[in-house]
Amino acid sequence: MFDQLRKSVSKALKKITVTDFSQKSIAKVTKELKDVLIKNEVAVITAETISKNLAIKLSKTEHTRFTNAKSIVLASLKEVLLEVLTPEKPIDILAEIKKSKDKKTPYTIAFFGVNGVGKTLSIAKLGKFFNDNGFSCVFAAGDTFRAGSIQQLQKHGENLKIRVIAQTYGSDAAAVAFDAINHAVSKEIDVVLIDTAGRIETSSNLMSELQKICSVTEPDLKIFVGDALTGNSLISQVTLFNEKVGIDCSILNKIDADVKGGAAVSVTHISEKPILYLGIGQNYNDFEPFIPENIVDSIVPEK
Repeated sequence: MFDQLRKSVSKALKKITVTDFSQKSIAKVTKELKDVLIKNEVAVITAETISKNLAIKLSKTEHTRFTNAKSIVLASLKEVLLEVLTPEKPIDILAEIKKSKDKKTPYTIAFFGVNGVGKTLSIAKLGKFFNDNGFSCVFAAGDTFRAGSIQQLQKHGENLKIRVIAQTYGSDAAAVAFDAINHAVSKEIDVVLIDTAGRIETSSNLMSELQKICSVTEPDLKIFVGDALTGNSLISQVTLFNEKVGIDCSILNKIDADVKGGAAVSVTHISEKPILYLGIGQNYNDFEPFIPENIVDSIVPEK
């Protein structure tokens, strides 16, 4: 994971011989680093923030000729990346569901993202995860636009023994989601997971539909699902969905196949919301929690 980004960062730092932390030396380090980050699909604004924060940190660092300057740069870079990747408000989703269960109200999660990013599979993965942790679930087939989407979710439901509430293609997605919530209330089901349409992200009709779903269902959590392989397109997607529906967190899929790794670094910074989970395969158990320290260790070489 992030192997190419790690190699690029390591190569950039090896090219730089830091003998002091003068403004000139720091500028040389941060320029090289910024170029490497951008080449590895870190968003420009994120790369600039990392470089700027690193420069500030290094300028405040005491340095003597006996100090290992490169070690200081590496340690400082780790600290800066950790600050960028660590959200202000982390989400403990199981604890939140437990709170709703105690109040006897279903915890509602809506999923957003363009087609092909693994949104429906992410819903299935979380459904299994919640079941494994003792919470009952129902799926809402709110993507009533894409051919095969309802059957796809129903197949996951069948595999996982989770009920799917669905209507016909072309029906009102908000009504489907509302029906699923009513079903959860009547059957005392703990979690409602709402699938949504993901046609072209610039479609104003789609955004209106998604806003209606949010207005009708008032989800407790709005999750953006993205594909790490889409690079900078991912940044424009998360920005747009955040503007239109106000996401609370993200799931980033295909992270195991991400040849560059810049997307994961950028998404938290750009959206100012945490990444909840990383998708690392096609099986229901193939996902893991996003732990900033692990990502930083995967990106920054030890020496």
